[in-house]
Amino acid sequence: MYPSEKNYNQIFNPDSSSTAPPLPQYNDAAPAIGIPVNSTNLQAPVPWSSGLCDCGDDLKSCCLTCWCRCVAFGEISEIVDEGSTSCVANGVIYTMIMIFSGGCQCCYSYCYRSKMREKYNLEEHACSDFLVHCCCEPCAICQEYRELQSRGFDVSLGWHGNMERSYRGLEMPPIVQQGMTR
Repeated sequence: MYPSEKNYNQIFNPDSSSTAPPLPQYNDAAPAIGIPVNSTNLQAPVPWSSGLCDCGDDLKSCCLTCWCRCVAFGEISEIVDEGSTSCVANGVIYTMIMIFSGGCQCCYSYCYRSKMREKYNLEEHACSDFLVHCCCEPCAICQEYRELQSRGFDVSLGWHGNMERSYRGLEMPPIVQQGMTR
């Protein structure tokens, strides 16, 4: 791409026997500078509305998460996916993974925690999302449920129920700011 020093001397100083100034050295490992593409990176992450172990603050979500975790997960995942997947489908997938893998459903459920955290720009726990779901999955799902409730969602209605409720003017769910799209 750039001429060698010998070619450089022949091209730019054909009559001169002296050598040309040294070629500039380009460092391919220069740090990238500029504005991040994802606009959520511009703001500091916000804390969760409740703590991981605050399950007793909302007994309804605590009981649902404890005894019918697949239903709670299905409701959360439908809202996080903005209705592109159904509560029933994700709840069934969660249950099948739990039954046939002997309890490895946390490998599936932590993905939705990560999506939710990215969508709402929430702080990551000291442990990764995966470890939170592996070690304390009922508490993690309960926290996600409470977070959506604090953001104005009636989680039991699902995404479409919340959108219908907002169209009727009962209550407007929050508008999610996303980064630039093409």
